[in-house]
Amino acid sequence: MSGTGRKRRVRALGLGGAAAVTVLVTAVSAAPAQAGTATGAARADAAPSANGRTDARTDIGWSLKHDGGESRFRGLSAVSRSTAWVAGSGGTVLRTRDGGASWKDVSPPGAEGLELRDIETFGPRRAVALAIGEGDASRVFRTEDGGAHWKETFRNDDPAAFYNCMTFFDDRNGLTVGDPVDGKFRVLATRDGGRNWRVLPSGGMPPALKGETNFAASGQCLTSAGSRDVWMATGGGERARVFHSADRGRHWTVTDTPLPGAEPARGVFGLAFRDARHGLAVGGDYEPGEQSPDASAVTGDGGAHWKRSARPVPEYRSGVTWLPHARRTALAVGPTGSDLTLDGGRSWRTFDQGSYDTVDCAPDFGCWASGEKGRIARLEPGGR
Repeated sequence: MSGTGRKRRVRALGLGGAAAVTVLVTAVSAAPAQAGTATGAARADAAPSANGRTDARTDIGWSLKHDGGESRFRGLSAVSRSTAWVAGSGGTVLRTRDGGASWKDVSPPGAEGLELRDIETFGPRRAVALAIGEGDASRVFRTEDGGAHWKETFRNDDPAAFYNCMTFFDDRNGLTVGDPVDGKFRVLATRDGGRNWRVLPSGGMPPALKGETNFAASGQCLTSAGSRDVWMATGGGERARVFHSADRGRHWTVTDTPLPGAEPARGVFGLAFRDARHGLAVGGDYEPGEQSPDASAVTGDGGAHWKRSARPVPEYRSGVTWLPHARRTALAVGPTGSDLTLDGGRSWRTFDQGSYDTVDCAPDFGCWASGEKGRIARLEPGGR
């Protein structure tokens, strides 16, 4: 496949309380790297329980809550252990309010031919979903009643633009980022919760490298922390880079990362920041069978400098998230497995080999993952 053709294909990829989390983290750290059971769980022998005793055997890992179908869910928003939204191919949006026991199809009418790659939610009823693609295939939809009704609030009218990821600082202020137009990445902003969008001036955006793009693989090529800081991941160019803005997208700086670059399918695919300084980057080469050394990195200064993980994720990973209320614990997922870090991203250990594209955790320790063939799972301690 030619470089141009390969690039075109690539860019279209694009726990109940602290005690339970202690069990989960301890068990995962002791678990062997192996394929999951029928529920997507790995097993750890002699893992300490919440009461301090040692259980003979503890199942930990992903518990499948939805499986099957044609949709690939690269957009995910975890509201709680009981409530989550996913968005995917075929314009599909699903929502659960009972921990995944049942899922309601709340897809926007008329979106059947669109690729929904990101979804941001504000509680069980309000959501904003992003469709990616060239020209008017890039759109934004918004609902205030749990998906019973949707309103299209943005439709791209620039044939050169291609939007990829979205993030919100709060329930009103958010950004959407797209591939370079006239040599600079394009950024949309909203100040009213996604009802209206406008293109931000590009004067504060550094020039893009030749071939540099965002990857719409997990809805995590754009992430924010606090009220003003936002980071953007890139790939496809000579170097894999991360852009940072401290003023909600008006002015940006850019830094090289140690992740693989110099090929259309290589770069940073997912970012997660637990505060304005401490962040994680994952990625690699998304092409099946390609090696992805040095596919994760960490920063402790807000992205000004990135350091390769001492023990990086072993293969390409597209999604990453911090566990809530944890300073050093995070999850990463990809088509060939899931990994956990207990030391802030310096070292990673694989605990499941199932296929997931994206991952997100809610404040009550409800951690969810989703991906191909309709797979949606929740992270469980004790194999529940």
